[in-house]
Amino acid sequence: MKTLLISSFLSAFLIFISSFNTMPVSTISICGTVLDEHGTPLIGAKVQEAHTKNMVMTDIDGNFEIFVQRIPTKLSFHYTGYKTKHVRCKNTNKLIVKMDEPDNDFEDVILAKSKRGDQELRNAPVSIEMDVLDRNMNASSVPMKKYRECKISEQNNYDVINENQFKNPTKDPLSTLSIDVDRASYANVRRFLNTGQFPPADAVRIEEMINYFDYGYAYTKQKKDRPFQTYSELAPCAWNKEHRILKIGLKAQKMERTEEIANNLVFLIDVSGSMKAPNKLPLLKSAFKLLVDQMNESDKISIVVYAGAAGVVLEPTSDANKILEALNNLRAGGSTAGGAGIQLAYKLAKEHFVKDGNNRVILATDGDFNVGTTGDEALIRLIESKRDDGIFLSILGFGTGNYKEGKMQKISNAGNGNHNYIDNMREAKKVLMDEFSGTLYTIAKDVKIQVEFNPSAIEGYRMIGYENRVLAAEDFNNDKKDAGEMGADHTVTVLYEIIPKGAKSSYNVSIDPLKYQEKNAQKSQKWANELGTIKYRYKKPTADSSIKSEEIIYNRKMKDLDISPSTEWASYVAEFGLLLRNSSFKGSADYDRLIKNIKQHLTSHPDLYKQEMLDLVILAKSLQPHNQ
Repeated sequence: MKTLLISSFLSAFLIFISSFNTMPVSTISICGTVLDEHGTPLIGAKVQEAHTKNMVMTDIDGNFEIFVQRIPTKLSFHYTGYKTKHVRCKNTNKLIVKMDEPDNDFEDVILAKSKRGDQELRNAPVSIEMDVLDRNMNASSVPMKKYRECKISEQNNYDVINENQFKNPTKDPLSTLSIDVDRASYANVRRFLNTGQFPPADAVRIEEMINYFDYGYAYTKQKKDRPFQTYSELAPCAWNKEHRILKIGLKAQKMERTEEIANNLVFLIDVSGSMKAPNKLPLLKSAFKLLVDQMNESDKISIVVYAGAAGVVLEPTSDANKILEALNNLRAGGSTAGGAGIQLAYKLAKEHFVKDGNNRVILATDGDFNVGTTGDEALIRLIESKRDDGIFLSILGFGTGNYKEGKMQKISNAGNGNHNYIDNMREAKKVLMDEFSGTLYTIAKDVKIQVEFNPSAIEGYRMIGYENRVLAAEDFNNDKKDAGEMGADHTVTVLYEIIPKGAKSSYNVSIDPLKYQEKNAQKSQKWANELGTIKYRYKKPTADSSIKSEEIIYNRKMKDLDISPSTEWASYVAEFGLLLRNSSFKGSADYDRLIKNIKQHLTSHPDLYKQEMLDLVILAKSLQPHNQ
């Protein structure tokens, strides 16, 4: 006991001494909470003392504590997507800071040349370098305690991602995948970084990060009324100079909202005990109100909830007041009978099915099913059995601590569905307002891509991400094989890393000559200028048979290669994902170079969401584990 007391005293003494090196000379504490315009706590909002580098971020409950040298003082509150708010503090009373309506004026994030000639952001979030982050985080002991507690209690479930390997096009010329418009991983990664944690590798799905962004694809009327436009581009690879990047893009046609297209929506809401946290059920209710605000008189919304059991809270109605009242009355408590809730929601959707309308179940949960049908395979079979009824599925993930991302991915993939993660009201606005039609209206289902690579043009290829969407080559022509769905105005982007013919590469993809393969020198020479061929297959939303089309990808010499701003940005997002995963394929990827390149890109292509990613890259650099 005596030894323990001495040890505790020494530890406390060392912490006390070290605090003189890590904390600014600050004696006055100011505490408060930062909320969005709906009263929901904002995680990772930046609080800065005016004219100083003294800065902290809000914790998972929107709370902060900042130490200042004198009162009165002025604090600035910044959260990407909202106008910066300035508050003059005349005393130490707790502050409740409500951010203004989201700011859509992109001029606040336009890069400009400073008088010194440096590139800098006007009114942009403060760049957080390692020493500043450490000094200011330590100055706010309460948020850091929260971050540590959150990290210790984090029990989120992520399926292991075994990254795609480089393949030899002679042995494996076909790359086949089900398209995916899920973007949950980017918001989840952002949530980790904004709460002071480096995300686990298996939480980083690079394809979902890439597809979070708009690449400016345009849709034009297609031959045979194909509902999507296709793009391809071959460009240099940023993290391996000997390699190339192949970008394949799809842009779905836009659907104008009309009274004739009626919605039959069933909100399936998890109200179990695990949903009590502010960033779960309270955020969920505020998010769904955004969707209700966009409904027409022809639309019907019903609400099913599940906890220890499942029940119908609201029968189908077009009365917005009744819907909002039902949402406001929801309370969390009990266990989680998710399987029963799914069955009841689909039953209700089928009973009120709208022919030629949009029939959809919107599941909102942290994924913590623990009563009834809980196993992944059982849930998948349950969802698959409902798939042929013409009812689509959207999954909105909420919360931290026990978020079952792996389960949500599998259910979404099985149910003609899409999956998003909502960590704040700005993300809710993006998903349920800005991308409303794409989230709800399916324009093509079972969309598949198959690329046949030309062995005479390349040594090897690797698909970046999409590990859980890879299909067998024969699945491409199998109309019974389920694949991904595209919503109206949605985009899909797929990246391949290519090893050109004759390039020096550390990735060995050589194989012995194949004895039984037919050799045709004349045909090989005929196709020498082709990198490969892309084939697309899809079904109309109510059809059972698929439609196929194909396009040629032409090869280009290195001296003729350029890179468009669209592909350049996709490459930066992919590089960020490789760094977060500490991927064995990251090559020369580097945080400092990536930050420099993103800043340069933003000078001519300013964008609110791109600026946010720059902040996240800077955070990730500061938070990365020492072994990376």
